[in-house]
Amino acid sequence: MAHLSARLLLLGLLLWASWVCSAAPQDGCTFLGEEETSSFYQEGDVVLGGLFPLHYTTCYPLPCSFSARALRWMETMMFAVKEINQRRDLLPHLTLGFHIRDSCDHVPVSLRGSLLLVNGHPEWGADYRGAGQGPGSDCAAVRRASALLTCCSLFFQVSYFASCSCLSDQKQFPTFMRTMPSDAFQIRALARLVRYFHWTWVGVIGVESDYARFAIQLFLQDGPYPACCGTASGHYPVLLNFSGESELRSILRECLHRNVTGLQLIASEAWATSKSLWREFGGLLTGTLGFGIRKADVIPGLKDFLTRLGPSHGRQSAFLAEVSYNVYKAVYLIAHALQDMTNCVAGQGPFINGTCGDPKHVKPWQVSLWLKILCSLLLNRCHCLFLVSFDHNGDPIASYDLMNWQRGQDGSLRLVKVGFYDASLADGRDLVINESVIQWPVGKQVPRSVCSESCPPGTRVARKKGEPVCCFDCIPCAEGEVNSLNCIRCSDVTWPNEARDHCVPKTIEFLSYQESMGVVLCVVSILGACASLSVLAVFVANRHTPIVRGNNMELSFLLLLFLSICFLIGLLFIGEPSDWLCRIRYPAFGVSFALCISCLLAKTMVVLMAFRATLPGSDVMRQLNHLININTNMVPSGRQGLICLIWLLTRPPYTNLNTGHISSVIIIDCAMGSEVAFWCVLGYIGLLACMCFILAFLARKLPDNFNEAKFITFSMLIFFAVWITFIPVYVSTAGKYTVAVHVFAILASAFGLLVCIFAPKCYIVVLRPEKNSRKHMMLKG
Repeated sequence: MAHLSARLLLLGLLLWASWVCSAAPQDGCTFLGEEETSSFYQEGDVVLGGLFPLHYTTCYPLPCSFSARALRWMETMMFAVKEINQRRDLLPHLTLGFHIRDSCDHVPVSLRGSLLLVNGHPEWGADYRGAGQGPGSDCAAVRRASALLTCCSLFFQVSYFASCSCLSDQKQFPTFMRTMPSDAFQIRALARLVRYFHWTWVGVIGVESDYARFAIQLFLQDGPYPACCGTASGHYPVLLNFSGESELRSILRECLHRNVTGLQLIASEAWATSKSLWREFGGLLTGTLGFGIRKADVIPGLKDFLTRLGPSHGRQSAFLAEVSYNVYKAVYLIAHALQDMTNCVAGQGPFINGTCGDPKHVKPWQVSLWLKILCSLLLNRCHCLFLVSFDHNGDPIASYDLMNWQRGQDGSLRLVKVGFYDASLADGRDLVINESVIQWPVGKQVPRSVCSESCPPGTRVARKKGEPVCCFDCIPCAEGEVNSLNCIRCSDVTWPNEARDHCVPKTIEFLSYQESMGVVLCVVSILGACASLSVLAVFVANRHTPIVRGNNMELSFLLLLFLSICFLIGLLFIGEPSDWLCRIRYPAFGVSFALCISCLLAKTMVVLMAFRATLPGSDVMRQLNHLININTNMVPSGRQGLICLIWLLTRPPYTNLNTGHISSVIIIDCAMGSEVAFWCVLGYIGLLACMCFILAFLARKLPDNFNEAKFITFSMLIFFAVWITFIPVYVSTAGKYTVAVHVFAILASAFGLLVCIFAPKCYIVVLRPEKNSRKHMMLKG
């Protein structure tokens, strides 16, 4: 994990190579400043310089506290150099050495140590010429030191702990390289972690340094991996800390002072495996999650090497499982670059005229170029020796272990691997977590960390002014809208589901044969038609009897036939409407009722003409009756048919999807096409009914046995009552209920005509046949 800090945080661990050559002494050069002998040095053909924070303090030059972890890093470098020198397949003709100094976790000290390594030290004389990496403290210091040292010494830098994303700029830092992944990878991993656990309210803190500043900016900015929101103030159940070990102690002490407990801490790479914090702050650190790089025990022989160290190195024994792999890789990268220079064929090298460079007289800038060539060969793929691959910026692609700080039964710290993050894998597969083995700060459940709970169904997010994006109010969506980030209106044919999280097709509504209301109307229509046909059959069977012959038998037969058609017309209004069905139902309704009323009108006129004629039984009267029957039926019905024909030719009825009356329902009905035509049809039927009622009323006092006028009068009253009631109900209803009202009006008026006119006659014909005689009728008269 890379960490660059200013003032308080300096974990910048550096590695550089310097070439010891015999150069002519430069008389007149003197060493300025205090001489310093606190360093480790081993002779070699090529000397690798190292700068480690073996001590740390916040108030230099006061005595520093010892860092056992940095000691392990230093020993890892020594181990790698020793291992390379013992190999016969790598640099067999060169010997590596090292020169290691202490940065004391302080920027000025690290800069001083860097310059000493680059420029040499009086104890080795002027024949020492160094080249190395600038200090790995904060990015600003690195830039200044790099510019100075690169200009003056043309040295190259290989860092195994500098992770600041600002160092990926090859234009600003052309000689800088590292084996520590950029913070950009760490930030992606941390963002994926908080998103995995659905933590949207996360506190992010860090010291005033380029490392913390760039890391927090990357974490909070709107980028390809947005995960949460947060500010530097407020209370957060989950706290992400971009700090180093030294300044983290100050933060944790303040937490203890304020009695802050139950925090879910997320560690940056700087302290994700820093066990030295546990003894003093174990109660706060229990359950901490953090990403750490590969453990030292993956390096063959390193664990045994560290274990065999004498008692004076016992302090670092608790850190044997921590990460040293980047130091190991950094040494091996330089060694392989030197090996590539050694293997180079003259005329095929990367320098002027194809030269390769002489390993016996190598220049730092030459090794830097060979390092870049080596890294380009490892672009986006892994080298079998040091298990590292690089991206287009020259940064190693990250692979982290997710570590969980767990308290053992004896109270000791157990760093348990609970998952991993591999940046080389595709999204969705890059982060793997075993939740069952995680120990949480409080309880056994994943802690919740949200500023505002997710909006319930049917509401939308309303941002709070001046608050982070994850703090919001929930405002109800309007009717017909579903909630996402914003309320989205469903289309005309869809409607929100019960959860109001997506749109579903609207319910289709029409008067169908499958519902009870449709079944009842269908049964009543069929029964009415059967009743009409049954009466017709009875009248045909008794057509020679006086009761049938005396009431205009032909008109009675026609009326019964038209009534049966009226009953069946009701079936056209049941079922899913279609264009052809809509064009049939209304004209059929208008014409059939016009025929029925015309028959009644003809019967009434015949009765009046019969009782006012001088010779009722003469042939002239009989011919007049036929003429009245024909004209009275054909003319009114023809006029009604003409109205319907004009309606169909101009603006015919059609199927309509009504989505406006009931928002959640699509009503399939028949639109009139022309409302004027529809009301003209009804109006003409009403006009015929009025004429029939007036004539029947005038004929009501004629002799009873020959007179149907009073029955026709009563049937017309029922007809008027039904249709006068129909009009306001029809206008005020919608959907299938409008259709049901229409069918009910048709059936009610048809039954009124059938019962009022033919029930008395059927009673005499079927139940009282003795009264169905000419003698009885003449006597009654």
